Amino acid sequence: MDLKQLEYIIKIAEENNITRAAEKLFITQSALNQQLLRLEKELGTPLFYRSRTNWRPTEAGEIYLENARKILQIKHQTYSMISDIAATKKGRLSVGFTPGRGIDMFTAVYPAFHRQYPNIIVEPGEMSVHQQQQQISQGSLDIGFMTLRESDQTGDTYEILRKEEFVLAIPKGHPLGALAAPEGCPLTVMELSRLRYEPFVFMYKESTSRRLTDAVFRNAGFAPSVLFETSSTQTIATLVRSCICCGVIPYYYVQKHPEGIAAFALPGRPSWNIAVSYRKGGYVSQAAREFIRLASRYWSGFALTPLPQ
Repeated sequence: MDLKQLEYIIKIAEENNITRAAEKLFITQSALNQQLLRLEKELGTPLFYRSRTNWRPTEAGEIYLENARKILQIKHQTYSMISDIAATKKGRLSVGFTPGRGIDMFTAVYPAFHRQYPNIIVEPGEMSVHQQQQQISQGSLDIGFMTLRESDQTGDTYEILRKEEFVLAIPKGHPLGALAAPEGCPLTVMELSRLRYEPFVFMYKESTSRRLTDAVFRNAGFAPSVLFETSSTQTIATLVRSCICCGVIPYYYVQKHPEGIAAFALPGRPSWNIAVSYRKGGYVSQAAREFIRLASRYWSGFALTPLPQ
């Protein structure tokens, strides 16, 4: 079996388009199409429903893709295990992280990791929690760093690195901003009902952050006025500083850049976890373990749960 051929078919499925897949694989569309046709002739059945804009796997294609991913995962796991036994410190490590804070973590951790494992090719990817979970389950992502509650976890393995609290963020010049605790003191608890008529900006509905935020407002007993939705927590913090809206955001964004924001603790002090995830039952290489250790040390440098009153 040609392992390169497996990668080709998986890439077509990922891109839902043979032209984009060929571009990502750095081969011509004609060459990729010939590989696919040759395989379909060998199998005696088409693997994709073709259209100009969307290539979908057939039932046979789904079976092929499921097992192709397993085969490539076995190859990757085998190479990692042998590399650890031989202490070659060679191979590949795919690392996922969420947008925003994820790149902060990666840029802080990667230099130290690279000094220890200069011959490990790290393949970073910025993606949502859901995307990471899908790729970990499929075996195409080694480790993923994500923020979520226990109820958002899948059947794969999760290691909790830190707990993080959510806080209410309002413009410092807001009339209620004067009630904020002085820097270095425990945050004042603010009832959300006092901001019932203020505009809020939320994360998009599919995000793990949004599910937590929705629960916070359900507990407060009202539906807020949502100015708009975004895919970036940093965007919410920026809009709060610009006196455009209020927001409920992880404490990291307030601690790192507190200027222009009056922060308050929320009733019940809602929180989620900063975690690393990897495939259940999969092999976690020594290189992956070291990356996780460095990431854990990075997060230990932040006070992600404000002092209680």
